Amino acid sequence: MSEILVVVDMQNDFIDGALGTEQAVGIVPYVKSLIESFDGKVLFTRDIHFENYMDTQEGKNLPVPHCVRGTDGWQIRAELDALRRTEPIDKLTFGSAELVEVLGKEKSIDSITFVGLCTDICVISNAMVVKAFYPEIPLIVDAKGCAGVTPESHVRALEAMKVCQINVINQE
Repeated sequence: MSEILVVVDMQNDFIDGALGTEQAVGIVPYVKSLIESFDGKVLFTRDIHFENYMDTQEGKNLPVPHCVRGTDGWQIRAELDALRRTEPIDKLTFGSAELVEVLGKEKSIDSITFVGLCTDICVISNAMVVKAFYPEIPLIVDAKGCAGVTPESHVRALEAMKVCQINVINQE
């Protein structure tokens, strides 16, 4: 049996870049300490876009270029990336089908914990996708290791996940 920590999109553009927030900057030390002390497998997801971002559906709805492959904003925060032991799972959309596939290769999973950015977009999307495919695996979202687009949308996303039987811990 194993525990898995999924670190969602802890990339420069979401921390202090194009879409960064004070709250995102504030969770970096906690996420780092969590990774360092985690007794299990740690997986990272990474949002990825290309030069044609503004022509995509997402670009038309969120016209702020971010996480363009090869840019500094696309990179996982250096102090977290230094702790990475597996290749990041690049995802073209909010929730990752590849994450589901990677988890499906694990022999036996006791629990999956999510931290990262943004609570109200990619954390909730990935938690819900995983919940749909693995409804009997306990899912945990560590609220202290997440930040949303706004503090209010962060709280709303946490509440929505609770309703869907995802255990939210460390919520202040």
